[in-house]
Amino acid sequence: MSWAGDGLIAQLRRPPGGRDARTMLLAQCVDRTGTGVWAAASVLYFTFVSGLDARRLGLLLGAGAVAGIAGSPLAGRAAERFPVRGLLIGCHLLRLGTMGLLLVADDFATLLPVVALTCLGERAAKTLEMLFATRAAGEQRATYQALSRSVANAGYAVGAGIAAIGLGVGTTNAYRALILADALSFVLAAALVWRTREPAGHGLVVAQGQGRAPDAPDVPDAPSYAPSPWRDRGYLLFVLLDIPMNLDDSVLNVGLPLWLVHHTSAPHAVVPAFLVVNTVLVVVLQLRISARVEGPRGAAAAVGWYGVTFSACCLVPATATGGGAWPASLAMLAAAMLVTLAELMRSVSSWELAVSLAPPRARASYLGVAGMAQSVQKSVGPLLLTGAVMTAGPAGWLVLGAGVTGLSLVQRRAGLRRLATLSAPRESVTAAGGPTGRR
Repeated sequence: MSWAGDGLIAQLRRPPGGRDARTMLLAQCVDRTGTGVWAAASVLYFTFVSGLDARRLGLLLGAGAVAGIAGSPLAGRAAERFPVRGLLIGCHLLRLGTMGLLLVADDFATLLPVVALTCLGERAAKTLEMLFATRAAGEQRATYQALSRSVANAGYAVGAGIAAIGLGVGTTNAYRALILADALSFVLAAALVWRTREPAGHGLVVAQGQGRAPDAPDVPDAPSYAPSPWRDRGYLLFVLLDIPMNLDDSVLNVGLPLWLVHHTSAPHAVVPAFLVVNTVLVVVLQLRISARVEGPRGAAAAVGWYGVTFSACCLVPATATGGGAWPASLAMLAAAMLVTLAELMRSVSSWELAVSLAPPRARASYLGVAGMAQSVQKSVGPLLLTGAVMTAGPAGWLVLGAGVTGLSLVQRRAGLRRLATLSAPRESVTAAGGPTGRR
């Protein structure tokens, strides 16, 4: 790929999709900066300002995670009927409204739907950004995804830095200022999205004149038949297997910090370094790793490498229970590096396979269902780490690594099989002298 040797800054100036893609990347950076502010401050805000105890806080965050699961398929379904650009602006404005309500909501019954709507809008917005990139970047979507990941992580880091200032002040007004900062990011992001143009395939994602049902009447302007992802067992298998392929997120944010605190002699100050290591590696390496994933089959191969790297990450904390502070600190930082490498491969493979394994004429609804994998993992992943792995000790890490590695091989094989099935009809049409063949 010609872009593989270009620097990050050069790629951001000339991303696949041109001016609109560049504006959308800027909107994502602004959005993620605000999200980073709220992510770093939300738990403390609900504890010290809203006065929630641990039980109600857990219920609140759990409800938000469940609502996030619904956000992806709802966004995909809506994108088959309405322009992606308008829907994305709507998601930003929805979250602007819910952030404003947080400033006046002071009881659990009110906070519950507010947080649920916020998480639903956030997950829907990410799915719509994925659809926008799929249309705008086309076959160069892997490049766009790499740039998007780098920009998003930089935004999260800036947002966490801003939150640190407010948390250092620690007053109620400081917490509310952080909420306003998050709300401002949604205003700016919506304004930037407004400046873009709807990418090719305005409105409906369903391609006209393709994939007509066998018994449909031959009417020139009749809408084409679009398959449902909920009836596609092959694609649902991909989405199901993609859930454990996202466990690197919970390992980095939940598993490694808890293990360091309770099972090693490393100082607690090492925990923030996990985020620093993750952010730096994503910004520096995402483009390079994406350059090595060539097309759908390369993405399927990357799933296998994800399992191997994830297993290596799990092996490190399993053997880092003894020794002094320095060896334990270095071991845990090495685990953070390995899980970040796994994340880099997963981000490319999941993205590419979610697009490639979906029928083009119904890609919006399919990608909406695929987006559920991350949301489900965010709901069950922390429970798996805290309830099973932490309880089982070093053996829990070994079982987790072996299990994910085995499932990654199943995902790789299933992906290659489906790719072969999808390419078979096109090859038969070409051989028969179809549109791409000779008559």
